[in-house]
Amino acid sequence: MGYVKYKAITKEFNFSGIIDKKDLPAYVKQYIREELILVAYKTSRDHGVFTDKKVILFDNFGKRKQIYTIPYKSISTLSIIFDDTESFLDLFLDSGYPINLRFINTSAEDKLRLRILYTCVNRLINNQEPLEIDLTRLLNNDIHLSN
Repeated sequence: MGYVKYKAITKEFNFSGIIDKKDLPAYVKQYIREELILVAYKTSRDHGVFTDKKVILFDNFGKRKQIYTIPYKSISTLSIIFDDTESFLDLFLDSGYPINLRFINTSAEDKLRLRILYTCVNRLINNQEPLEIDLTRLLNNDIHLSN
């Protein structure tokens, strides 16, 4: 369970894959203005978007949508965990609360994408510019394993 400003995020996000930026629903795009979308993930009904400024989590249930916006400046620590078929990003907010994001059925390319995303986000939370090569790979979805 994660918390945002002392409010529990009780919904568990089990992202099952990436979604092409052009295929994001219109309601998701409304929350992303003048930002670069690094990568977008989906569950069967929810979305998670990483931009160059923040993480936005969309929790859809029925006709209701709950949206969590987490600016990188509010993240104090970040960790990544890899398992055989799943991966986790753990975000620890300045308030001390963790947010856990789970990525299921991750392939080797998915894990590489997460490593690159982790590197970019880590640099952003430390007030550094992400490496241009990493940004380019994420923005162009150019994720290929070297032979």
